[in-house]
Amino acid sequence: MKVGFIGAGSMGSMLTGSFIRSGALRPSDIILSTRTLAKANALAGRYPGLQVAPSNAAAAQGCDLIFLCVKPLDFRQVLPEIAPGLQPRQIVVSITSPVRLSALEEHLPCKIAKVIPSIANETLAGSSLVMFGSRLDERDRALIFRLFSAISRPLEIAEDEVRVASDIASCGPAFMANLLEQFIEAAVATAGIASETASVLARDMLLGTARLLQTAGCSPAELQKRVSVPGGITAAALEELKDATNGAFLRVLQATHAKFAEDLDKVEASLTRT
Repeated sequence: MKVGFIGAGSMGSMLTGSFIRSGALRPSDIILSTRTLAKANALAGRYPGLQVAPSNAAAAQGCDLIFLCVKPLDFRQVLPEIAPGLQPRQIVVSITSPVRLSALEEHLPCKIAKVIPSIANETLAGSSLVMFGSRLDERDRALIFRLFSAISRPLEIAEDEVRVASDIASCGPAFMANLLEQFIEAAVATAGIASETASVLARDMLLGTARLLQTAGCSPAELQKRVSVPGGITAAALEELKDATNGAFLRVLQATHAKFAEDLDKVEASLTRT
């Protein structure tokens, strides 16, 4: 299978490396183009056999799958570059949530899918959010699921659920890391524990907590009950935490949804002018 990547930013590089490390793709399966040649050359140096294309059109030509790993407003430039050389059998996979499947099908003559990865896929874990365009058949769908199963737990969702699903699966690591950072800083400020020690404890705690939550019958609510004894230290602290964070994630999601609506309008306007 020949796979093209257009864009080698944070997520494009992550996907390329994760697919290779998982064994789902070989470096020789991949051809990549990017505006920043140094990034492409760095990946080629890390994974000998990976090819660097001279243009976006060359990266897409003849590939079975083409991943579009570019910013939403860059689609206006990239789509006309690759469209003339695409064939109906090829599959273009966008990893950019504000660009709708219908818009991609309007501008490209091939099969279309959208997959939103997570930075957690770098560890061959976490979820990936999968949406299919109207032109894919069952074999195409199975191919995409098989590929992403090597680095994640792929989950098919409706396109109108992409924002809230991305909030959890894709933005969530940053949200949890921020809370963990505040927890570590508070421990250092309160008791003078070394920051390095607190960081190790916090990371190990988060990893163990995630594993517990994956076991049968251990929901977030149940886990709190198991750790918190009525009248105990954890119970008292939990009440303080609930008061301090009440409504915080509602406001977080309101912010992501407002920004997403703004991005949708900008992308739609930019593609209309194409």
